[in-house]
Amino acid sequence: MPHFDLPLAELERYNPARVEPGNFDTFWADTLAEARQFDLDARFDEVDAGYTELITEDVTFSGFGGHPIKGWMLRPRHVVGQLPAVVSYIGYGGGRGLLSEWTGIPSAGIAHFVMDLRGQGAGHRTGETADPGVGGPHFGGFLTMGIESPADYYYRRLFTDAVRAVEAVQSHPAVDPTRVILSGGSQGGAICLAAAALSPTVIEHAPIAAIVDVPFLSHVRRATELVNTAPYSELVTYFRTRRHSEERAFETLSYFDGVNFAARATLPALFSVGLLDDICPPSTVYAAYNAYAGEKQLVVYPYNGHENGGPFQDAEHLAFFRRILGR
Repeated sequence: MPHFDLPLAELERYNPARVEPGNFDTFWADTLAEARQFDLDARFDEVDAGYTELITEDVTFSGFGGHPIKGWMLRPRHVVGQLPAVVSYIGYGGGRGLLSEWTGIPSAGIAHFVMDLRGQGAGHRTGETADPGVGGPHFGGFLTMGIESPADYYYRRLFTDAVRAVEAVQSHPAVDPTRVILSGGSQGGAICLAAAALSPTVIEHAPIAAIVDVPFLSHVRRATELVNTAPYSELVTYFRTRRHSEERAFETLSYFDGVNFAARATLPALFSVGLLDDICPPSTVYAAYNAYAGEKQLVVYPYNGHENGGPFQDAEHLAFFRRILGR
């Protein structure tokens, strides 16, 4: 398809005014303080996945509300001393999947933790974590779940899980807690932006970098005006019948918008964007990138959509890991 968003020169300058609630920081400070009242209770149970050179573990830790959240941990077997670690967050509808999907990063000598997503995991990857907080009318997947109140919104629970996941990884005896990197694409990119902004506010050893590929949930109102693809189409469909809810829903979304998290995140970051992306439109990615407060770089794929660079971007990840960990 042809480019449908702003020309590249305008995208590079695109930095819209942030729509942010006045109590944004208080809301998240209170949310995380509430979550930390529950014991983290991180458990790492080794499982035999058949990989002779890797240690593979089934992980459970306490997320939002003390709810049990699952994950995988993979790390090289024959290594002495504590390892750097990558915490990965998954795209929309996915879960932690199978261990065989995550062998690349530990093959590079880095521990890899993959967080399962509460209530998701029936889409492109399987998952095993329930969401006890489900409630209220919503359409389709997760984007409108609890959307009429920030306190009830689905992503309040999910973003809190993401911060607790960093704590769980740092508690592992084989991990160096001072060398943890965050990573995610699409919905995972939204989660990564939130964790990059929120983790340093509550965790003794903040993560040291973040990879944010084609982030979802950034500059949301514009996204709904540009595309009618899932997941943003869930919002459009929701508003067709709940017309009175539009402004209240967008007010809720302002507590979760990646642009507002980006403005608070100072970790060195690698972003990517596909200029043909009709799921997370380029201008919404640039809005988050240009608002990002830390050291940053952006890899642009002019002829790619939501897949952005695919395996080429995987190579960029590895180069970024090496550069950050070599500092």
